[in-house]
Amino acid sequence: MGTLPPVGSVRRGSRATENEAGGLFQQPVMAHSYTPGLTVTEQTVVRRRRQLPLPGTVLVAVGDLVQSNQPVARAELPGKVYPLNLANQLGVAPDEIKEYLIKKEGEPVRKDEILAENKPLIKWFKTEIKSPITGTVESLSTITGQVLLREPPRVLELLAYVDGTIVEVHPHQGVTVEARCSLVQGIFGIGGETSGILAIAVAKPDEALTPAHLKADLKGKIVVGGSFLSAETMTRAKEIGVAGLVVGGIHDKDLRALLGYDLGVAITGTEQVGFTLILTEGFGTIPMAQKTFTLLSAHAGEKATISGATQIRAGVIRPEIIIAKPAGAAQSGAAAAPQREGIRIGDPVRIIRDPLFGKIGEVSALPTDLQKIPTESDARVLEVRFPDGQVAVIPRTNIEVIEGA
Repeated sequence: MGTLPPVGSVRRGSRATENEAGGLFQQPVMAHSYTPGLTVTEQTVVRRRRQLPLPGTVLVAVGDLVQSNQPVARAELPGKVYPLNLANQLGVAPDEIKEYLIKKEGEPVRKDEILAENKPLIKWFKTEIKSPITGTVESLSTITGQVLLREPPRVLELLAYVDGTIVEVHPHQGVTVEARCSLVQGIFGIGGETSGILAIAVAKPDEALTPAHLKADLKGKIVVGGSFLSAETMTRAKEIGVAGLVVGGIHDKDLRALLGYDLGVAITGTEQVGFTLILTEGFGTIPMAQKTFTLLSAHAGEKATISGATQIRAGVIRPEIIIAKPAGAAQSGAAAAPQREGIRIGDPVRIIRDPLFGKIGEVSALPTDLQKIPTESDARVLEVRFPDGQVAVIPRTNIEVIEGA
């Protein structure tokens, strides 16, 4: 049993969001070494860049207040092209097809409307070529005898993603949205961006989310569970139409069954499974961290925005739950949290390797010297004190910092 520990700094670019997270071990003598950080905070300021996949039109201005489901930019995706070889179908030379065209270049055409026809002396020999689509006559070639039809463009609207304020406009590309919010980052997720009312379905963070917890009134909501999510529960979630599920852990075989294939190491977030899924702890039956559960419970009944996009290689992307404060307050209150300068005694951390995988404690000591670990390697370590008073010496690469106030 294992997890997918993120390594590196977060950068959400092509997916139209952006966030920096992470931390550095600060040593009095040795150079800094990187430690992944997981943000769980009641109050912070985030900025998310929203970018179109091709040039388009920005619909808002700097200073505008926006809602998560509000379009902030729009572009037109070119329609599909359909080639027709008119010369062959009419039985004429390619350089003669202009004489038989009813519709000219640039003109609109409806499905089954006549594009071209011949005019024989005997009407029984007449051939009519009808359009297979509704669209436009884009071009014709007297070399090949082909005409190209194009379907109408498909309008692509880029949504704001979070409730907040427009702080920057990128002409013809998109915008940057700023929001004062509560933020919870997860370990792993699937599914795209969505929003809904946050609903707490279990009483304790170590309680598994079962089909019995999922009532019909949870349709369209972001449902928070505890330690585990079964395949049966996910089937029930799809049946009632929940927008998202947030739980501590899941068995990898159930995830494979849900997707129908094994996930590789590429970015997730484009899966179409009926809902967005976020794991806050990892794979297996793992109680949700008390801090995470308490924060989410405090915002039950409020609107949340979530994204399951995850990347675990260079340029880490974490799944996230954002509970925005009123948009009018986006430019006041808490400032964006500064970049961490180093791990400190008292910092909360999660163990991300066996045999203590998933346990949460706090840093009780930061030895500066390298120490030999069970693999016979010399590594930097730290001491972690758990809630039951147990203290363990852990390699620093085997923990992640739980950041946030």
